[in-house]
Amino acid sequence: MQGLVTKSTGSWYQVQTANGDRFDCRIKGKFRMKGLTTTNPIAVGDQVDFEIEPDQQTGVIHKLHDRKNYIIRKSINLSKQAQIIAANLDLALLVVTLASPRTSLGFIDRFLVTAEAYGIPAGIIFNKLDLFSDEGLEILADYRSIYEQIGYQCLEVSALKKTGIKEVEAVLKDKTTLFSGHSGVGKSTLINTLLPEQNLRTGEISDWSDSGKHTTTFAEMFELPFGGFLIDTPGIRELGVIDIEKQELSHFFPEMRNLLNQCRFHNCRHINEPGCAVLAALEAGEIEPSRYESYLSIYQGNDTRA
Repeated sequence: MQGLVTKSTGSWYQVQTANGDRFDCRIKGKFRMKGLTTTNPIAVGDQVDFEIEPDQQTGVIHKLHDRKNYIIRKSINLSKQAQIIAANLDLALLVVTLASPRTSLGFIDRFLVTAEAYGIPAGIIFNKLDLFSDEGLEILADYRSIYEQIGYQCLEVSALKKTGIKEVEAVLKDKTTLFSGHSGVGKSTLINTLLPEQNLRTGEISDWSDSGKHTTTFAEMFELPFGGFLIDTPGIRELGVIDIEKQELSHFFPEMRNLLNQCRFHNCRHINEPGCAVLAALEAGEIEPSRYESYLSIYQGNDTRA
């Protein structure tokens, strides 16, 4: 039997067949991915083959189908391991807030770089619009400008007041989309607004994000009534970029990627080399300083906390 993994709770996976039947399944044997050691070899969004166990209502997964893409991050306590957040995505949306709790530009950039590296279109949802002061709205406009000018779609919503929800629905329609973000940014409230029948406990995801206790990503896929699927993930406290070579990093910053063939040296690091087109663009105000700081931070392997 073949099915779609719609939920992961660590050692068990919920698999849905084409006719809508759902089975709780375990893994049989080892699943390896490009030599990476992962804490969860099967992820929500995967297509798998499974068999029903004799005299049981449960199944055993024995084959993982090829993925068109996936998104991963460093495992929090296991530096050499990775967590697959989700697979086979059409879009990855980062839900952020500018207050309560504030999402840093560095965190946003690490998410976008990871999505770029794994070939996943990405965008940003600025939530809690109802809490913004006039000053906050000005900062929001600055943030939007940074990302829209390099090609990322930005949405402004208030999940609580249901502001901007129609725009979100239009973006999600007929796609398989990942929702990610810090605990407390309002992902559960937003999902409840999009899918009232799910009635997710707000605050539940922040409980899951305790980095001292959980090293597995628990995720769940929901079918959207207007077409498409939404994958919800626990709140991310840290986002470590993994499996990206330093010399490749600039390729995952769109504003740098367009300049790479203009540098004097083909192996330019874009740090202090003469004739660097990226540094020239930075000096000319064509690259945002915050984006370049994020590049340096990732390149140098600095702290992954927000």
